[in-house]
Amino acid sequence: MILRFFSILLLAYLLGFMLFAVTLGDPADAEKTDAVVVITGGSGRIEHAVDVLADGHAKRLLIAGTDPAVTKPDLVERLGGKGRLMRCCVDLGSESVDTRSNAEEAKRWLDRRNYKSLRLITSDWHMRRARYEFRRVLGDGYTVLPDAVRSEPGFRVLFGEYNKYLLRRVAVLLEL
Repeated sequence: MILRFFSILLLAYLLGFMLFAVTLGDPADAEKTDAVVVITGGSGRIEHAVDVLADGHAKRLLIAGTDPAVTKPDLVERLGGKGRLMRCCVDLGSESVDTRSNAEEAKRWLDRRNYKSLRLITSDWHMRRARYEFRRVLGDGYTVLPDAVRSEPGFRVLFGEYNKYLLRRVAVLLEL
């Protein structure tokens, strides 16, 4: 009986992983939001967020989880210009160190600016957990539009992210 239970549990885990791996986040449409929040840590995320802002799909951008040593001139140099856009409409958030604190930092920023909708930008493999954390922290008073940056994650990245996602869901369920 115990062996059957653990076999079913293992099968559910493996099927869940396969579903997770084939249903990564997708890019969003051209819908406008009040703000863009991008989580640092993956290639193409910041560039995509700045492009979304430059295209007029939001009023302002928060780059959450920025290293405190990074400055706007550093980003202007990295992005090959867009200094005016960086000065007027981009905020660097350096208070967060993980996905949960990214959501908490974003909530404080959104509240200060009285924004109610945001485009959440992160890598496709990270979107499910990021969206979960943001919805948990923000609650029903905000509209979150997921906008995943396409990537080619390997097995190790997918497996690690799947386990982080499951562990976070269990921790919330157990109120840890």
